[in-house]
Amino acid sequence: MLKASGITKSYGNLQILKGVDFEVQKGEIVSIIGPSGAGKSTLLHILGTLDKPDQGTVALKGTVVNKLQGDLLSAFRNRNIGFVFQFHHLLPEFSAIENVCIPAFIAKTNKKQAEIRALELLDLFGLADRAQHKPNQLSGGEQQRVAIARALVNNPSIVLADEPSGNLDSENAAALHQLFITLRDNFQQTFVIVTHNEHLAKTGDRVVSMKDGLIV
Repeated sequence: MLKASGITKSYGNLQILKGVDFEVQKGEIVSIIGPSGAGKSTLLHILGTLDKPDQGTVALKGTVVNKLQGDLLSAFRNRNIGFVFQFHHLLPEFSAIENVCIPAFIAKTNKKQAEIRALELLDLFGLADRAQHKPNQLSGGEQQRVAIARALVNNPSIVLADEPSGNLDSENAAALHQLFITLRDNFQQTFVIVTHNEHLAKTGDRVVSMKDGLIV
């Protein structure tokens, strides 16, 4: 599904990634762990085409994504990659269902089709009755589930999650972990998760450890 080879990245004189090789199979949950400064988030951003490597290649479903540029890159990312961050980044002026629909609208999906898909996801996550609520009317766990629904609305090939439970209490974090497993089991959804949460890391299929810009 995803293969990264020889990834290096520096900011000024500081080398963050020192030649990382990494791959993920379809329907796999891979957790990336390691101390702060190990390069986890930088690698995730490069895998997600939010940043470019200095050297190396990233291929998703056979397409070398770091060679795509401009509108082609944006369209590929929108169709194939979902993102979940520690902070949900929901737009406060929009309802839950409107927030979920945003990537579908960017992909030029018909409004009715996008809303049907968004409501299906919100229902799956136990949020159908909250569809018209604004983010400030939702709990932290509910907001994060809306963010995951948004990441999934375009049926992406892979979902990249950066500390997705970092802002949640233990009960909501456990529910989030179970949600990832359910999505993998029922829909063959692929996840790469950067986390400091050891329990979340162990619930996946494979744990990758990083230290000093390398996979160890």
